[in-house]
Amino acid sequence: MKLFRMAAVLAVLAGPAYAQMPNINLLQDGPGKTPEEKAVEAEREKAYKETLKKIPDSKASNDPWGGMRSDPPKQPVPKASAATSAPKKSKTGTAAN
Repeated sequence: MKLFRMAAVLAVLAGPAYAQMPNINLLQDGPGKTPEEKAVEAEREKAYKETLKKIPDSKASNDPWGGMRSDPPKQPVPKASAATSAPKKSKTGTAAN
């Protein structure tokens, strides 16, 4: 029974270590392509690029909230009567916090 427990503990500990090993691929590109396959792929790529050129440019944004804050926020104008009638308080003494 102790042997079974020890094997289970080793299997649990070995799982994360095995997952961290790099994946080694010995066949990087696979089998080479024939000249006919390369020509077909080049033609397909050329047709794809021509199709992309036919797509018109987007003129307007699709954002419904885009124009909500086009102007900067306006600063409130202080009232002249309130500014002149309120006397300024001067600090005297020491600041004790």
